This record gives sequence, structure tokens and C-alpha cells, in this order.
Amino acid sequence: MNNTMKLFTLNSNRELAEEIADELGMSLGTSSITRFSDGEVQINIEETVRGYDTYLIQSTSEPGSEYIMELLIMIDALKRASAQSINVVIPYYGYSRQDRKARSREPITAKLIANLLEAAGTTRILTVDLHAAQVQGFFNIPVDELRANNLLSDYFAAKNLQDIVIVAPENAGTARARRLAEQLDAPIAFIDKQRKNAPDSVHGINIIGDIQNKSAIIIDDMIDTARTITSGAQALIELGAADVYACATHGVLSEPAVTRIRESALKEVVLTNSVRIPKQKRDEKITVLTVGPLVAEGIRRVQENESVSTLFD
Repeated sequence: MNNTMKLFTLNSNRELAEEIADELGMSLGTSSITRFSDGEVQINIEETVRGYDTYLIQSTSEPGSEYIMELLIMIDALKRASAQSINVVIPYYGYSRQDRKARSREPITAKLIANLLEAAGTTRILTVDLHAAQVQGFFNIPVDELRANNLLSDYFAAKNLQDIVIVAPENAGTARARRLAEQLDAPIAFIDKQRKNAPDSVHGINIIGDIQNKSAIIIDDMIDTARTITSGAQALIELGAADVYACATHGVLSEPAVTRIRESALKEVVLTNSVRIPKQKRDEKITVLTVGPLVAEGIRRVQENESVSTLFD
């Protein structure tokens, strides 16, 4: 890469940031994060950024609020240090599920986070597979959304599964399922869930589509508690699927997700490292692919003013 840019990371996913830096042939910029005795975050950038295009990598995964605060403070530090541009790379954009008022008196937190990022001084956002496409419209700055569908389709194509069907876990995931189905030349089916008031509570499941004796692949943008995919996998098996896989870009894996996956009818769950998955959340059923080359190529194209969308068209 050229010598007009610098790449920094914070605490959420240093391993991914180092991989991105290696892909770009760069070293990560030097900065330190300390805390006062009461927990206040203090950040110091330990090299000049004046006149540089800066790229800052931080997923807003658990603990999301803490990582968002780190991110905002670092953006402010870069702005006050006269960086030419501040390009924030958020492989996993937390709070994106709160993208509308589903009930009275609810906040639209995804919009609030967008406002905070802009107010801090962000000039561009680069992210991977937003939960809701409308989040892009919450910003008044450029937002480039990378898609991991090629990564997932290449993985499953290499497995040479026979007679597959792609399954969308709900209506909102139809577009995502259709993309994967087109890439794997497979039909699609839908899981029709009846939810209670709680967002993670499901009390009825129907399957729409032909899944008899097929290898079903459930695709979603994220796996959080894993209740949706494990209950869906059980329903698919009971209704005649030969075996069931699941895949998602973001492995949030809140408790007790790993236990549910381990004890479920799922044969394999394929995730990416957009969220850091520590050893205690690893399992024989969980496969983790890397988005490092994808994000690195996105950064390179942004820096060189090339098209980003052709990465996944």
C-alpha cells in the first residue's frame, strides 16, 4: 500500500486486524489504551497521523458498549491529531438489530450509533454484512458494506454436498438465502417462526419448501444465542431433511449458544472471524473462516478509489 495511509486497531479483534495488516503489507499503527481507576478510557496515539488517511478497525461485539466508547475516543484522537481522513472499519456493526421502532417508546439505537460515529469525526464506514440494509441510510457519510457470501458459498461448494437446499430462517433473510442459493445452484426453503414478545422467544415453527432427504443449509447474518438455528435444525430433521448445516457471518455466540450447537441436530456451523471467537467458544461443530482478505481488499479499493461492490457482484 502507499505511504499516505495508516492502519490502527483497538481491543475487540486484534488478531483479525493483524491479519488485515499482513494482507496489505503494512504494520499496525502504535497506540495505547489505558484506564483510570474508575474505568474511564484513555487513548494515546504514539506516532504522527497528520495528513494521513487513517483506517481504524474495531468490531462492536461483546462488550459492545465498551468497544463503542473506545472507538469514539480513538476517532476523536485521530481528528484532533489532524488525520486527513478517518475510515472506520467495523467488521461487526453491533446494535444494528435495533434499526426501527418495533414497539411504542423504543429507541432506534442503530441510528444513534451512526450519529455518534459521525459526530466524533468519522469520514467513511466499511463494514461486513449489516443486519439491516437500511442502516446504511442512517449515515450522511459513505458506507461500504462488504458481503461474505462468496466466502461461505466457496466453502460449501468445496464440500460437494449432494441435493442441497438453502434455508432462510425468516422472511428478512430471504435475499441472503437467494444469493447463496444462486451461487450453489440450489432451491430455497423458509422457516416460518411464530415469536412471543421476547426477541429470542419462538413458540412455533413451520417449514415452507421441499426439504425431503436434502442437505439443508440454514443461512443468517449472525448467530447469537443459537436458539433460532438449533430449533430450526430440529424441525428440518423431523420433517425429513437428511442433515442440516448452518452458516452466518457473525458468530456472536452469547451463552448458551455453544452448548446448544453442541447438543443440537446440526452437523456443522460455519462462521467468520468478524467477531473474535475465543477458545472457550470453539467446538468441533464450529468452523471459522476468515474475512481478513476480504476486508483488506475492501480497504485497498477504498484507498485507491476503486469499486468496492465488484468484490461480491
